[in-house]
Amino acid sequence: MVPFTILTAPACPLGLENVDTDQLIPARFMQTPRAQGYGGFLLHDLRRTESGSMRVEFVLNDPRYAAAAVMIARNNFGCGSSREAAVYVLADAGFRCVLAPGFGDIFTSNAIQNGLLPARVAACDIESLLHDPSVLAGAPITIDLMEQSVSSGDKTFAFDLRADFRQRLLNGWDTVDMTRSYAKDIEAFLVRDLAARPWRDPVR
Repeated sequence: MVPFTILTAPACPLGLENVDTDQLIPARFMQTPRAQGYGGFLLHDLRRTESGSMRVEFVLNDPRYAAAAVMIARNNFGCGSSREAAVYVLADAGFRCVLAPGFGDIFTSNAIQNGLLPARVAACDIESLLHDPSVLAGAPITIDLMEQSVSSGDKTFAFDLRADFRQRLLNGWDTVDMTRSYAKDIEAFLVRDLAARPWRDPVR
């Protein structure tokens, strides 16, 4: 994965709460091979009419946010089923961070595994960002993972993230990489354990 350190990019002020994984990518599109890209399916049924045309009033269709790499939402983002494709669709659409007061637990784990930052921002600060004229105009905001901060103009807000999740994103590690980072500790344990219980490994 690409390490996440500092991201400066426009943010899409989605502003919805309880955005579930079926809204992020409806199940019928998950038959498509990931290699073909999922970005066009993001929030498909909210972005499009029944005939398939774009809803011009939907925020994600606003040209001001065409280059957005940050999504700003209200509470309980990524709730619902455990489908990892809900993270794929965001990543394939160019998003590297979602700001919200709370996230679905499985969505959070899937996001970290795929290099997407799920940053927990206080609800009052989310409201401030959603009504920030510069954000609404499509001006870039800055996400600093080292400092765990979100900056827009002269305003800066803190966000929460579990320490091990932060470490993995900063290093671009998946769960296998995280385990490998403890290789010396694991080997030292095996040596100690073999000395204490030689009968556990009769081959040696």
